[in-house]
Amino acid sequence: MSVESTLQLTELRETVARLHGELTRYGLVAWTAGNVSARVPGRDLMVIKPSGVDYDDLSADNMVLCDLEGVPVEGELSPSSDTAAHAYVYRAMPEVGGVVHTHSTYATAWAARGESIPCHLTAQADEFGGEIPVGPFALIGGDDIGKGIVSTLTGHRSPAVLMQNHGVFTIGRNARAAVKAAVMCEDVARTAHLARALGQPVPMAQADIDALYDRYQNVYGQRPSPPANSSRSRVAPAPRD
Repeated sequence: MSVESTLQLTELRETVARLHGELTRYGLVAWTAGNVSARVPGRDLMVIKPSGVDYDDLSADNMVLCDLEGVPVEGELSPSSDTAAHAYVYRAMPEVGGVVHTHSTYATAWAARGESIPCHLTAQADEFGGEIPVGPFALIGGDDIGKGIVSTLTGHRSPAVLMQNHGVFTIGRNARAAVKAAVMCEDVARTAHLARALGQPVPMAQADIDALYDRYQNVYGQRPSPPANSSRSRVAPAPRD
């Protein structure tokens, strides 16, 4: 492995370890449940959380390097029990650079009902482009969960899926984007639950959902300034998190 590749992998391990702290920060996991993984750019490898290790004990050094069949290629720790699911997503969806799994309370309650989260909120339209869908029930350990994630999210705007009777899986262009989707999924699920408890939520027009999604994906946030010699009055938006 080249020096550049070694440095890239070291940085990715550090990033994945640090992002697990966001899961505990936002209350998306309990005990040792949940996991974050990241694809190693340009290689058929991924970095993922070790199985059954306390969040306080996670570090760059104990992140597990696996191939995209879910087989560890470095280190002595066993990878997450969801590794096969993550690996299947990376094999089937080359645009995905990060995968996250949580059992966050409100979103998982919707999953327990086998019910998608309808889009009644501008924040949900922004981030998810419509409903947050439900995927099929599948047992843990093999790649059936991964197959359910891929079949549900392929062609869907949402980066999150509620796997029936299980929990939340999110995808992103990188691991940070997948973590953000998991945070936003729980926020939306909580608000949707409270709205339904109070009465019947007001539906949103599809055209409004589409407009909000387009604005958030393509206009919202900071954009790079054009070069000094550029005659363009507007530049393409920077990728959002």
